[in-house]
Amino acid sequence: MPAPLGNTPTKRMPNIQVFGTDDSNATRAALRFFRERRIVVHYVDLRKKPMAAGELRRFVDRLGAADLLDTESRPYREQGLAYLATDTQGITQRLLADSRLLRLPLVRYGDACTAGRDEAAWKAWLSPQR
Repeated sequence: MPAPLGNTPTKRMPNIQVFGTDDSNATRAALRFFRERRIVVHYVDLRKKPMAAGELRRFVDRLGAADLLDTESRPYREQGLAYLATDTQGITQRLLADSRLLRLPLVRYGDACTAGRDEAAWKAWLSPQR
């Protein structure tokens, strides 16, 4: 395992943001993925700082609200969302109100976004062709 990186990115490093929680296995895997490649990421813990409405809207515009919703999560089942017919705006409002419904991690690189563990997309971002 490589040595931990400092907090100062170099000019050649991509500007990658990771939104997640410390207790999420997928978030830890995303952070480990970038750390192993010696890339400093900007990590936002959603328990300490909730996601801004504009930032969430950026993910909704790129991926769609339904893709951001974690249908396997406990809060999703407890709130009975599987039985509700909601539109994009309704899902977005629920995601803003309860960040536990998000499919973590949310990773952003420029205009590209991913929800959940998507190592293939992350590798494509880091390839020299980009």
